Amino acid sequence: MRLVTIEGPVLGGLIGDEVVALRPALSAAMRAAGEADTAEAVIPADMVALIGDEAAMVAAGRALAFAARAENAALRAPVASVRLLAPLTPGKILGIGRNYADHAKEAGGPKLELPRVFMKPTSSVVGPGAAVSIPAAVKKPDWEIELAVVIGKRARNVSQGVALDHVAGYTVLDDVSAREFQFDVPLAMTSFAKGMDGFCPIGPCLATADEVGEPWALDLRCWLNDEDVQHGNTRDLIFPVATLIAFISRYMTLEPGDIIATGTPAGVGHFRDPPRYLRPGDRLRMEIERVGVLEHSIA
Repeated sequence: MRLVTIEGPVLGGLIGDEVVALRPALSAAMRAAGEADTAEAVIPADMVALIGDEAAMVAAGRALAFAARAENAALRAPVASVRLLAPLTPGKILGIGRNYADHAKEAGGPKLELPRVFMKPTSSVVGPGAAVSIPAAVKKPDWEIELAVVIGKRARNVSQGVALDHVAGYTVLDDVSAREFQFDVPLAMTSFAKGMDGFCPIGPCLATADEVGEPWALDLRCWLNDEDVQHGNTRDLIFPVATLIAFISRYMTLEPGDIIATGTPAGVGHFRDPPRYLRPGDRLRMEIERVGVLEHSIA
């Protein structure tokens, strides 16, 4: 499934280039089957509650399957006719620095023996189509396409072998970064550099783990104003998804709705020659294979 949050907020799902509101679709499916309509009780109002409830996820799948039938076109609407919000509001966002070999090389520094973890606040989250406003004092805003792992089941001290069982799905994330607070100050302030308002566009959907499959070889590509600026593949992750979940869960409990942003490949603006930073009017398009396409602009 490709789950979305529609302005309202209303939980929905994508079927091609159409969107379905889950509760009305489940209600219609129940009525057609001669069942009592309990859709409002079965489908939560919040994405985090949905992905943390196995029965609700089964019901969401039923709703989308019913809406996909040719005779049920009235349950579907063009995606362009609605406003999509961020698919969820995470409990916490854990970022992983220098996790692609090519990006680690362009950034320089010693080889990492352990994942380099930082945090982004939930206040930095915005949805697809957002116009991200860069603070006037920030002169070096940069882009980073990332595969974001969405936790669906509580994880504490889990092994790599079962780590993926705790994944609800994946989304696309832009780890917008104010580079001066990473590189131009005596002590790097990474979380601050990456945690400003609007610095975490995510979406457009949460693609469930069964929809995406194994996350070992997913292509990532980022375009800035139609110029291809980043191209990578998750096969080049230094610390793969399962390794990250197992490592983090040794030290903190991962809860449904938490996000792990797994790092970015080479091609960010700061390490170009000359460096290149985001400017008002810039447009970003970020695509991850089998996950989705996130687009947003810079105000």
